[in-house]
Amino acid sequence: MPWSVGGLRLGRDWVAAPDPAALRARWAALTGCEGAERERLFRPSRRRTPAAGAAALPGQRSASTARFADAPGPCPEPVRVLREPFDEQWLLPDQRLIDTARPELWRVRDEHQLFTVETPELLVTAHLPAGRLGRIRPLHRRPGGAEPNLAPGLLDLLGERYGGWASPEEFLCWILAAGRPGPRGYEVPLTADPERWRAGLRLGHRLLAVQLRGARGEPPRLPGGRRPYVRSAVGAWPDGLAYDADSETLSLGSGTVSPVPQGAWEYEAQGVRVLEAWFAARTAHRGSDADGLEALGPAEWPQSWTSELLALVTTLALLADLAPERAAFEPGPGLAAGELRAAGVLPPPTRARRPASVLDHQEEGPGGQFALL
Repeated sequence: MPWSVGGLRLGRDWVAAPDPAALRARWAALTGCEGAERERLFRPSRRRTPAAGAAALPGQRSASTARFADAPGPCPEPVRVLREPFDEQWLLPDQRLIDTARPELWRVRDEHQLFTVETPELLVTAHLPAGRLGRIRPLHRRPGGAEPNLAPGLLDLLGERYGGWASPEEFLCWILAAGRPGPRGYEVPLTADPERWRAGLRLGHRLLAVQLRGARGEPPRLPGGRRPYVRSAVGAWPDGLAYDADSETLSLGSGTVSPVPQGAWEYEAQGVRVLEAWFAARTAHRGSDADGLEALGPAEWPQSWTSELLALVTTLALLADLAPERAAFEPGPGLAAGELRAAGVLPPPTRARRPASVLDHQEEGPGGQFALL
């Protein structure tokens, strides 16, 4: 996947939140004040201040491109993003508020796109990654699922080798099954054995379905009819998160959810338990460190968060169950580098490492001017 992009750098935490209503409240608070108070709440950086204008993000035509200090405009509709590993939140899609928004990613963001994120464990998401994650590699270089972000000639070579056409999404499944972190980054061996290829696809399809969490079909479910339920309702605001392994019960204050398999509770990403990080992100606005717009959030625990929690528990439990199988997967004998060079796959051309030209979009530049792409 030659084209990769660094992660978005928001520059100010208040532009993202687990609750879209909180983002609208923050926008109203910011636009409802002026002068020094607006400057303080905005939290200027070298790249973004209230006095600076910016182009509209591709696909977000409702966003104003005037200087924020002069005409903030209406609140842009929050969009779903991947903020942290397995943590889907919301973002205000206004480039005037974001230090490095990566518009080249917004141009190819649509219902066909999938993004891989390079962390110690490769993440795949249908939502734009917008957190402190790793390098982002879109599956497609153009909107509409056009032009795979793969080395030219690779799919043709694999189709000849394995006796059938290989699709971009199938190759993504292979990456999930066979890829591993290495000294030069995330490394993906290519097998010379068609049977190992098919075995990798079967495993990768299961991994992909779990990671996408229903974005491309039915949400995954635990086997045997097991599924986490709310056993006692979460109160107005839970005062902490706790887990009892014997009863497989997750407690949020006085509320309880079970069964929660131990694998889900212990699942870590970037050295942190995912469930604990998820809960901390939803209680951050109530902490003593919360200040300014970041302190604006729900006064009571939203029911939608409990539904998200149940889905997250299922995702983590399934990934924990698949982890031993994935760790044991062997790709078998590899394709020789010489064969890849002879097929023109290696090295990928320079153009494949750059964003594709997307000329079918009209984008508004700073101050209402049209941008030339």
